[in-house]
Amino acid sequence: MAQYPELNGKVAVITGAGRHKGLGEAMAKRLAAEGCKLVLTDIGQAKGQYASADAVGLSDELEQIVAEINAAGGDATAFACDVTDAEQVAEAAKFAVERYGSLDIWVNNAGIGYLMKPILEMEVAEWDAVQNVNLRGVFLGIKFAAEQMVKQGKGGKIINIGSQASKSGFAHASAYTTSKHGMTGLTRVAAMELGPHGINVNQICPNHVTTGLGAWQNAHFSEVTGKGHDKYMQDMKDRIPLGRPGLQEDIAKACAFLCSEQAEYITGEAMNVSGGEEYH
Repeated sequence: MAQYPELNGKVAVITGAGRHKGLGEAMAKRLAAEGCKLVLTDIGQAKGQYASADAVGLSDELEQIVAEINAAGGDATAFACDVTDAEQVAEAAKFAVERYGSLDIWVNNAGIGYLMKPILEMEVAEWDAVQNVNLRGVFLGIKFAAEQMVKQGKGGKIINIGSQASKSGFAHASAYTTSKHGMTGLTRVAAMELGPHGINVNQICPNHVTTGLGAWQNAHFSEVTGKGHDKYMQDMKDRIPLGRPGLQEDIAKACAFLCSEQAEYITGEAMNVSGGEEYH
């Protein structure tokens, strides 16, 4: 059931929305339930935990997610996009307008979260890859979405998907943590610059969510810490006041709220959605 009727008919682009159990899928299905028209992007075919920028195209998963939304009565279209490529990001914004006549919401969700190594072991190319997707990609999304929103003259909503790592440091996650801290600064500056145009720019900062990537992170850090999976997960639950890790739906609810008129006076925020684990 729709909770925010004002979202009906709004046009939203969500990047990195081509993985089952991912945050992008959850946000897409929630916004579809609110009546939004969706352009869902992803880079292409996955190769294990990785995706190849050399083979940008529509992945089977992305097309399945779009088909599921449409079968449920929604209106979604897939669009292949490497968020590090300025031309492709600009084309995604253009495609949304050509397809649906407007661009009202842009969700910067695409990110790399699997290059987790100690600083002494991280290759420069790996560091650059994380910054390019997690920070350059968000900058490009903000830039080209805002250009269209300013041209339309009716405001808009830009949502950046951060992390608990936007606020706190984590060993073995230097590149990831740096990129998410940088996103917070970018969110605040964009909010200042775009506010006069009626564009709200906010960031959602989840704690751990067991997406497909999250499951890989669980296995990785269980091994790195030497705790084993069960102990690692129990320790995670014990430090969260609400007693559980985040769910995809928790982030989708926050996204829908920030896109709604209920959040019209909220901008420049890095909002924790962490069950009380992150306070600042």
